Amino acid sequence: MAAVHITTDNFETEVLQSDKPVLLDFWASWCGPCQQLSPIIEELAEEVTDVKIGKVNIDEEMELAKKFRVMSIPTLVVIDKGEKVNVAIGAKTKEEIQNMLIIK
Repeated sequence: MAAVHITTDNFETEVLQSDKPVLLDFWASWCGPCQQLSPIIEELAEEVTDVKIGKVNIDEEMELAKKFRVMSIPTLVVIDKGEKVNVAIGAKTKEEIQNMLIIK
């Protein structure tokens, strides 16, 4: 399944009410490290079935970026049952992202 485009309009439904953990990728089209990370995020979205993968374009969704205090991109946030459980800033390897998704 492809990564879900997350907006302020669908955030409640897609993230807060999700029945499984959600990985949010905060990114922008002008960000080099974000472009490097994008294929990994898309690959994970196709492979992982127990976590929803969402992408948040910070230029279009400044309110969500502010809500999560995103100061640098890429920023990855894992949300489980409406609570932030993991955060990583900067480009990560596929393995590092997979390790973030292990919810205890």
